[in-house]
Amino acid sequence: MRDMRPPKTESTAEAVAVPVRSRLSLRRIEARHVRDYGIIAVTAVVFIALSLASSAFFSVGNLFNILYQNAPLAIMACATTLVVVAGNFDLSVGAMYAVAAISAAEMAVRLGPLAGILFGIVVGGFTGLINGLVVTRLRVNAFLATLATSLAFRGFAIAVTNGFLVEVRDPGFTGLGRDKIGPVPVSVIIAVVVILILQFVLSRTVFGRYIYAVGGNPGAASISGVRVSTIVLATFVIGGFAAGLAGVIDASSVASGDAQGGQAFALTAVAAVALGGTSIYGGIGSVWRTCIGVALFALITNGFNLLGVNPYYQDIAKGLLIIFAVALGAMVERREGR
Repeated sequence: MRDMRPPKTESTAEAVAVPVRSRLSLRRIEARHVRDYGIIAVTAVVFIALSLASSAFFSVGNLFNILYQNAPLAIMACATTLVVVAGNFDLSVGAMYAVAAISAAEMAVRLGPLAGILFGIVVGGFTGLINGLVVTRLRVNAFLATLATSLAFRGFAIAVTNGFLVEVRDPGFTGLGRDKIGPVPVSVIIAVVVILILQFVLSRTVFGRYIYAVGGNPGAASISGVRVSTIVLATFVIGGFAAGLAGVIDASSVASGDAQGGQAFALTAVAAVALGGTSIYGGIGSVWRTCIGVALFALITNGFNLLGVNPYYQDIAKGLLIIFAVALGAMVERREGR
């Protein structure tokens, strides 16, 4: 006789699997919310506290000043996000920034402001290409590779200039770094445009999905047909162009290129990326959260200066925030089984 009873094993499995998946999914969502949006809460608290502590802090002039001073850093940090999401590091952004600045200034003196600006950005992209080739072709670990190229780029910049500033007297060169459209500095507008483009590329394009795939599991991405080396190389080139643009903006704002410029930016850019919740292991992160990380660093620096707090307390506060952010990210990844 044919058995008309329903297959209990399958239905039971389904009945058990659904709530288990729901509970795991709920835990993942809660963890991700803490990682993804906790930085917003911390930044809001710091902003409110500084506004109450200093009457000079919460003013239009000071807020625009914060944006103006941190526009180059925001450009570099957001581009570095792509590098880190792809599973790598770039410790040479400060040196690329300096090389681009002196290149722009030198070319502006010789061929004019526009040629200088374009040349500096191209030089930044070329240095990023060098980083990418060292990592992808020579198979050198990105941390060590960019540490080495940072020394080489910085040494090149100092050797070319003999340690002196490259001054530009043409007033047309300073427009990029000093001009305003209404109350808003041009450099801030450029930074916003770059950030929006990078956010769109990372979150809304096939290339962005490939970056996440490469950072999450390069072996699986390669098997799936993703050209891992090409994606990694592209992220380093983008980082180079961003560092070049930031260096040109800085050179334009002070009407000179400085081979010693941008020394603190390498660690600060990576720190802002980590503070924004981007995983140092790759595969997780976003540009907008890096922006919040930059903003938090900027608020601490500006607010502490207005309050007359000793500078080393700024470093202590930033260091503790980075440790907290990285530890929180590691905890979330352990809960998600990464």
